[in-house]
Amino acid sequence: MPSDVERWKDDLYGTDIRAEIERFAARGWESIPADERDAWFERFKWYGLYHQRAGQESYFMMRIGPPNGVLEPGQLRAIGELAAEFSTGPAENPEFGNGWIDVTTRQAIQLHWIRLEDVPEIFDRLESVGLSTVQACGDSWRNIVGCPVAGKDRHEHVDALSLAHELHDRFKRNEAHSNLPRKWKVSVTGCEEGCGQGDINDLAFEPAEKEVDGERVTGYNVRVGGGLARNEPRFARNVDVFVTPERAADVAAGVSALFRDHGDRENRYNARIKFLVDEWGPEKVREVLQGYVDFDLETAGEDLRSEYSYNAGGDGRGDHVGVHEQADGDYYVGLNVLVGRIGAEETLEIADLAEEYGSGEVRLTQRQNVILTDVPEDAVEDLLAHDVFDRHSPDPHPFQRGSIACTGTEFCSLSIVETKNRQVRFSRWLVENVPLPEGVEDFHIHLSGCTASCAQPQIADVSLRGMKTRKDGEPVEALDIGLGGGLGENPQFASWVTERVPVDEVPGAIANLLENFTEARSGGESFREFVAARDDEELAELVEPEETSYEDPYMHNTKRTWYPYAEDDALEESPAPARADGTPIASDD
Repeated sequence: MPSDVERWKDDLYGTDIRAEIERFAARGWESIPADERDAWFERFKWYGLYHQRAGQESYFMMRIGPPNGVLEPGQLRAIGELAAEFSTGPAENPEFGNGWIDVTTRQAIQLHWIRLEDVPEIFDRLESVGLSTVQACGDSWRNIVGCPVAGKDRHEHVDALSLAHELHDRFKRNEAHSNLPRKWKVSVTGCEEGCGQGDINDLAFEPAEKEVDGERVTGYNVRVGGGLARNEPRFARNVDVFVTPERAADVAAGVSALFRDHGDRENRYNARIKFLVDEWGPEKVREVLQGYVDFDLETAGEDLRSEYSYNAGGDGRGDHVGVHEQADGDYYVGLNVLVGRIGAEETLEIADLAEEYGSGEVRLTQRQNVILTDVPEDAVEDLLAHDVFDRHSPDPHPFQRGSIACTGTEFCSLSIVETKNRQVRFSRWLVENVPLPEGVEDFHIHLSGCTASCAQPQIADVSLRGMKTRKDGEPVEALDIGLGGGLGENPQFASWVTERVPVDEVPGAIANLLENFTEARSGGESFREFVAARDDEELAELVEPEETSYEDPYMHNTKRTWYPYAEDDALEESPAPARADGTPIASDD
């Protein structure tokens, strides 16, 4: 039997949802029947709207997905203005204030505290600058991700930006591909760093070379079935297909249609293509795919992935943070945005600087950072003299450069623990108290609030995953600790070696781990090599949780608060639901 979600989608899905959003917005939050909210909230996702969690009723998260993370001139400014005007809530975040944007691990932007009544105006203002929330969420093609400096980089095998735009234009609002069994994540990589992260996507185009019709051609090998969600991570598998840039979109349509027709619509847990690849195997996927295209599929070409350095656990700079020369002689400047969050005023300041010193274009990365492009060499020094770069540095400490965090219990109903403020506090304590081992220039710490893995913890040097435990007889927030994950030439998932560590003992555990690594490593052995050479039992002994000078203000169960940072945070103290002007709606109204 189809799931409830499939039945709701059968009744209404796709572009028809827009009119219903506008109808509800005109009448207010209270016009959505209580017994229909689950169905409507599921449909709203297609237009990039997620209802926030318990205690925040009537407030939404809005996701904006620019293809490949490219914000054209004027677009970042428009988003910053919307954040200042509409993305403010009934309580302040002690670290970030009120009104900010979140850069995601899929090169998108999220706004929070959005009221339904304001959504039509926000849609109109986004569309006036060429932006959209269409399919930023929901069971369809999500934002196309890839190398954030595609088309600019000096180290490209193939210009992946053209393909990213082609896929975006072809599959957004495409009725034949707008209702899939689950979300559909696609990556296009053209550079030698491998920063498109194809390994963890449903469909990945990876750079390759092959002789076609007597000519050496650079194009893509196709991989299918990657993903991190829940406790079922998979690397995308090679299906023995090479495609030229001209035919890549046709192959993408074939794989998408294959998933549409054969993906599991009865059990949403199994409704990802990674499980279909498990069941069929890559050979059958290729065989069935041949029936979805009208040309003979080429066998895989010579893989160019051997050069990949992105998140490889060594000294690679595949994250594009820093000052780098473009192919045209101008420069791009990659800024570290700690846990991806930028205040609205800072957003506008960065937009000003992008326009004053560059082309106005800003790009988003899968490490939650931002890049200013097209800066002339003689303008770089003046650009970097601005104060905003003290907070968003192009040369950050590795503990901050490598910090990623998901939304957490601040807004997410799935998360088990608080994340963003905690990861900021973790990184600052580590910078002040823990020396980096010799030769370690990159060190990635990813904090995910649950097993949904939005912070991509399985591909970090130190992986942190939200849990609960008891300490001194009291329930407290806790984290599982994993080690040794990463992408690059030989990708591997982290090994989960220690479970349910109270959050105030996690910085001490990382400090002791690095001290033990320094003492036990062989020569110039990298941290990832060190982890790969040891079994989980040996690694667990190196992780020694310990209380330190670090103090965590969110030890209590933040999932049971209406907002973790509110002075009165109990669920019954919530001011939600609220009308468009922010006044609470009484329960007996």
